[in-house]
Amino acid sequence: MMQTEVLRDFDRLVQRAFNTQLSTEPVHPMPMEAWRDNEGFHAEFDLPGVDADQIDMAVEKNILTIRAERAKPEGRQHLTGSERLWGHFTRELVLGDHLDAESIQATYVDGVLRLDIALAESAKPRRIQVAAAKRTEDPKEITS
Repeated sequence: MMQTEVLRDFDRLVQRAFNTQLSTEPVHPMPMEAWRDNEGFHAEFDLPGVDADQIDMAVEKNILTIRAERAKPEGRQHLTGSERLWGHFTRELVLGDHLDAESIQATYVDGVLRLDIALAESAKPRRIQVAAAKRTEDPKEITS
């Protein structure tokens, strides 16, 4: 199992460094906006024209991988211009220990995928109660 994980990590590193994959189709990044607030971490990804059933998300250890595909339309002949991206889109996010990976919520509306990840309980600020102890005796001077 460990060898498989090492190979998978190496494969990810090569894909990131050289933008390669086993498929001959290019992999496009998906534009993202991310922010953090008191509730947790939030991110929105632009995926216009992608069907919701073509979006795949998985968490492995602390890496969240998002993949999507927009198929190129058939039958368009004599294109005079093409600036839209077709094919595979992917994004990996490294989730810090301060996030609760079990709480990931994903919604897809109007071509925008939104993720909400709550803060882990251990990362939330908390108040610490200070206990006051009463002194029972005055300190005594020690003489020799």
